[in-house]
Amino acid sequence: MSENPVNQTLGEMSESAILARIFPRLPSSDATIVGPGDDCAVMQAPDGRFVVTTDMMVLGPDFRLEWSTPHQLGIKAAATNLSDVAAMGAKPTGMVVSIAAPKETEVSFLEQIADGFHDACLELAPGCGVVGGDLSVSNTLTISVTAFGDLEGRKPLLRSGAQPGDVVAVTGRLGLAGLGLAALFAGEKDTTNPLLLSAQLAPWPPISQGVAGALGGATAAMDISDSLIMDAGRIAGASGVVIVLDESALDDLAAHLAIECGVDASHARQAILYGGEDHALLMTFPADVALPPGFTALGHVVACADDETPHVNMGEGVLPENGWNPYTGWNGEIS
Repeated sequence: MSENPVNQTLGEMSESAILARIFPRLPSSDATIVGPGDDCAVMQAPDGRFVVTTDMMVLGPDFRLEWSTPHQLGIKAAATNLSDVAAMGAKPTGMVVSIAAPKETEVSFLEQIADGFHDACLELAPGCGVVGGDLSVSNTLTISVTAFGDLEGRKPLLRSGAQPGDVVAVTGRLGLAGLGLAALFAGEKDTTNPLLLSAQLAPWPPISQGVAGALGGATAAMDISDSLIMDAGRIAGASGVVIVLDESALDDLAAHLAIECGVDASHARQAILYGGEDHALLMTFPADVALPPGFTALGHVVACADDETPHVNMGEGVLPENGWNPYTGWNGEIS
């Protein structure tokens, strides 16, 4: 056993002793009635409803320890779940977090993950916190999060609400995370723009814009986790419509990204269209509604013709629904 308590591992401590070190570092939730310590947490649900989402990060297909610090893992695990809550037009209120890690993992590693959750909640979703969870040992480091949100009396934003004539708009950055991931796979971490790496390893999505979009009259929404094209296609499919992207708007975004990150415009455009894990929010709005601050128009919605199926196009062509797929994009490596 390590003589330094800071360096003690999961296999050297009891679960209660480990949790006693971790829980004080986690953010608390303003909606908590009964917090960690009982068999269940009890949370307020003043709306009478709550949204719930869950997401898992597994070493290998979802992250690499040679790329990410434990603090970054905590931020990403929190942010990806908070973004799903925001995409429903809800205010995040709480999370439960389960972690399985090898028994030789130092408890300080888990403390840094907890610090990542703390910082993400504090900055992205003030008032949201971790209300419980579970801890176990496994050969493969896994972080699983379930997040909750309050609709505050509003209808949830669904993928199926887009109507012909709506404006398609985005809030948040597109392309950065995809460029960052490509650089990491290419072994260029040490020479890559830190902005790209941060967008991939510790994303900072526009969580408050979920409520802003709902209050601004959005008709449909989802977070962009796999790619702009794949996720726009999911809205199109759920709504039974065609989403038409504005080529000039995409060119403007690509030109800005190219200058900011030092890549050529065609590379930037591909990253915007097909790069994954941006966690920006994609929404549709009635044409007669002013877009809320922070949203950029990217296109519009039209009805499917009699012989058409729902899809995304730009100019004269239907765009292939390519993007990040952890099942096919993982090369089997764990590091």
